Parts: sequence; C-alpha cells; structure tokens
Amino acid sequence: MTSPPYLGEFEQQVLLVVVRLKDAAFGPEIGRELEARAGRRVSRGALYTTFDRLEDKGLLRWHTVPGTEARDGLPRRLYAVTPVGLASLRAARDVVRRLWAGLDARLNDPGRG
Repeated sequence: MTSPPYLGEFEQQVLLVVVRLKDAAFGPEIGRELEARAGRRVSRGALYTTFDRLEDKGLLRWHTVPGTEARDGLPRRLYAVTPVGLASLRAARDVVRRLWAGLDARLNDPGRG
C-alpha cells in the first residue's frame, strides 16, 4: 500500500476548510474561513495556485454549480476533498499526534525538559 501524498501546512489548512464548508466550499468562502479560523489572510492568486496544486495531486476536485442572482447566474466552482485527500489529512493528523505525544509537561513547564 502506498502512502498518501505529503501535505504542507497550508495545504492541510485549505483541505480542512473545504471539508468544514462542505456544500459552501467556494473560493471566496474558503479564503474567508482560512482568515477567520487560522488567522491567515491569503491572496486570491495564492489560494487558486494551491487549489491547482492540490488538484494535480489528486487531493481536491471541483465542479461547477449555477451562480446566484448576485453573480448574474455565473457558475461557481464548488470544491471537494477526494478520498485520497481525506487519507492525506488523516495521515498528517496522525503524524502530528505522534510528535505531540508526551510533550505536554515539557511545553507547559520548559524547566522540566
């Protein structure tokens, strides 16, 4: 069995936001959610470049949905995390949990090091 693709920090954040937003995972909403939850303001270009990279890795896909009246009916891209993307998120979470295991005391009281 092959390992799921490695995720950088920003890639993880983007995929987590897409999972969280589910049926509202459109580009602008993803950017706003990143800023609200991660305190990370991202340019549109950086965000869409990341979408393209995640799509190339097979971790993210999109399809168009009809736009609202506010957009004059222009279609929008709705993003979703693929099964491989979900596996990559779980693998990244597991690595972080293993790295954090047993460090609470040291981080809370650095003198105990």
